[in-house]
Amino acid sequence: MFYFVVILLSYLIGSIPSGLIVGKLFYGIDIREHGSGNLGATNTFRTLGKKAGAAVTIADILKGTVTIFLPLLFDLHIHPLLVGIFAVVGHMFPVFAKFRGGKAVATSAGVLLGYNILLFVVLIVAFLLTLKISKYVSLSSMVAGIAGLIYCLILQDWPLIIVVTAFEVFVVYRHRANIKRIRNKTEPKVTWI
Repeated sequence: MFYFVVILLSYLIGSIPSGLIVGKLFYGIDIREHGSGNLGATNTFRTLGKKAGAAVTIADILKGTVTIFLPLLFDLHIHPLLVGIFAVVGHMFPVFAKFRGGKAVATSAGVLLGYNILLFVVLIVAFLLTLKISKYVSLSSMVAGIAGLIYCLILQDWPLIIVVTAFEVFVVYRHRANIKRIRNKTEPKVTWI
């Protein structure tokens, strides 16, 4: 029974719509009605600016990180990465925002931060380098996932490899429209890096 409670709690934590909360509470704006319509950090940056974008990024990362520690808190023998997956699913399909959520990037990174801080550093470095070169947030997110997967293969931590592969599939799937726009050269580039 407690296993189900922890998994449900992880999903509910992941479902907290940070972008919606920050937008409505501090700006009186529903970011789902602006920009890409996405609840994630990138749309928050583009719609509400750097402060709001940074706040949503941190909140979305922490949603993932917090869930990793739920099995320890409840003294359950369940792999923390399994619990973390449900936070990412909650972020993508949040019950509190009509199942229209973010693209799984920050919350996935947060889960990995809680599990392996060096992997998180690899993700951030790969993301920032790709962003500096390409100016595409979406491409940077996908490349960071690939870099993370390579790092996991070197570690040979099989549960981590499986979960990072799942996260990369989530991220690529959620960025299907971005991939088309990159191919068509219509994807917006960032100007703040």
